[in-house]
Amino acid sequence: MSASIIAIDAMGGDFGPHCIVPACLAALAEFPSLHLTLVGQAPLIEEQLARHPGVDRARLQVRHASEVIAMDERPAQALRGKPDASMRVALELVRQRQAHACVSAGNTGALMALSRYLLKTLPGIDRPAMVSAIPTERGHCHLLDLGANVDCSAEHLYQFAIMGAVAAETLGVSRPRVALLNVGIEDIKGNQQVKLAASLLQQARGLNFVGYIEGDGLYRGEADVVVCDGFVGNILLKSSEGLAQLIVGRVEALFRQGLFAQAVGALAMPLLRRLKADLAPARHNGASFLGLQGIVVKSHGAAGQEGFQSAIRCALREVQDNLPQRLHGRLEDLLL
Repeated sequence: MSASIIAIDAMGGDFGPHCIVPACLAALAEFPSLHLTLVGQAPLIEEQLARHPGVDRARLQVRHASEVIAMDERPAQALRGKPDASMRVALELVRQRQAHACVSAGNTGALMALSRYLLKTLPGIDRPAMVSAIPTERGHCHLLDLGANVDCSAEHLYQFAIMGAVAAETLGVSRPRVALLNVGIEDIKGNQQVKLAASLLQQARGLNFVGYIEGDGLYRGEADVVVCDGFVGNILLKSSEGLAQLIVGRVEALFRQGLFAQAVGALAMPLLRRLKADLAPARHNGASFLGLQGIVVKSHGAAGQEGFQSAIRCALREVQDNLPQRLHGRLEDLLL
């Protein structure tokens, strides 16, 4: 397998190099063909690397960047005011073809603005959309947008659906079922934007549009691709993560109440651990920016080592699948 080079914004997220460096080292150990370029304030990165003696530096480079984009910084300010920010330099490596992909846990708005400015969108795509795999009863569904675009037109939702369907196909889903997230499944339900998007999708050639879906239908696995605007998608994602943690926590607490419950809990603990691992947000961390002329993966800002490693894994999979080129090849046939 040929080498894959991923640029890492080592200063992004809530924990910066303290979390990101160990995650990168774990990813290098997991994937022998992986090469990483850690971008950020070199002294801080090297300080973290020094805590892990014996690191194979043949597949790991450090690229100094003097500036950091804060998590609460306005995208316009990040775009114009910090030319040597770690996030920007990492994206520049992708633009200059010195890296195949970029991974960042930093400011989502800034990452979107810089990605669109430096990498540009694919022909026919107005805005990139964040997509991630959400666990369902039947496996997974691809949900987009997850927060990159709070306000969307019907045309944007149409483009998101096309991109989501092609992305699902690259993962082996045959004729993926595409649905619009709505407040009901009846044709009369929903706002004007969703109704117009449905009309566009019904006319799409080669797209398996199955209509509207409600939130519970998403988790039953009634669609392979579920489309919504970023405002709704981000709330749904964060609520799902919180609910999963609540359920597992409540079950664990029940198994600690009394001797009988503890005995039953001891028998059920292997299954509970498996459920906890399956639902853990860290396992599903990493949202792709579909629609760019390059691969960019956004990690949750609060992700720990396991979560950031999952985001690197997501980027590597897209590099190996050559996703932007495959998207470009299909968009011409499917877009209006």
